[in-house]
Amino acid sequence: MANFNNVSSTNTIKGWLSYPIGILQLVAYSGPLRNTLAIAWKEIKSYFSSPMAYVVAAFFVTWCAIWFVRGTIDSTFPEATIRGFLYFFLTWWIIILISSVLTMRLFAEEAKLGTLELLLTAPVKDYEIVIGKFLSTLVMMLASLALTLYFVLLLFWFGDPDPGPIFSGYLGIILLWSTILAIGLFASSLTNNQIVSFVVTTAITGFFFIIDVAAGRLTGVAADILNNLSLLGHIDDFGRGVIDISNVVYYISFTVVFLFLTVISLEMRRWR
Repeated sequence: MANFNNVSSTNTIKGWLSYPIGILQLVAYSGPLRNTLAIAWKEIKSYFSSPMAYVVAAFFVTWCAIWFVRGTIDSTFPEATIRGFLYFFLTWWIIILISSVLTMRLFAEEAKLGTLELLLTAPVKDYEIVIGKFLSTLVMMLASLALTLYFVLLLFWFGDPDPGPIFSGYLGIILLWSTILAIGLFASSLTNNQIVSFVVTTAITGFFFIIDVAAGRLTGVAADILNNLSLLGHIDDFGRGVIDISNVVYYISFTVVFLFLTVISLEMRRWR
């Protein structure tokens, strides 16, 4: 009788577990997600089969290493935070340049080679293409940021940092970088030329950076409007350990808007 009860209990547990597992399998093998992941995997393999991924990652880590030494260790007032190498103006411009390099080929190169037309006539939705390519750039971004965790380990080894600002700081960088990647993806969908895509990405993102400087020189309603539009106007709180939901919503909304514009751009290509 006891054995029967054990078997019955085991079957019941397996029955409970079968529902979420079945749902996950259904989602994983559903058309949209399968197509999206296939496109993302194709782009990831393309990144890592060329020197670009390694050059970009090495450049970013080297940049962070230099400013980790100069901004954290050799600083007049050293702090056990990531602000010394991630949260300052030049690093954000480096992120713009890296994002422009990562995204400029995603649509522009395919359009130049003629493979974009094949992709657009394949049985996949435009949003699947956009999200798949966007996910591949997120993997590159996260891989580059993961390498900088070495400096965080050094902070904990030699100092006593507060983990809160470190966590929120990385969250802010991920949100900011994702937004810039979405802008780059949109720029790449507009042209067949990678250089033009690079310039457009830098120009659009640079504009939303520069208005932060303009906001600092204005007062009143004009300053408030520019601060709300500025990409940099929402990042400082993360570096101080403050996760304001309005800032999170801002970056996610900004990212979604440019991904949506990219989908519209692809749809317009179908009718050219």
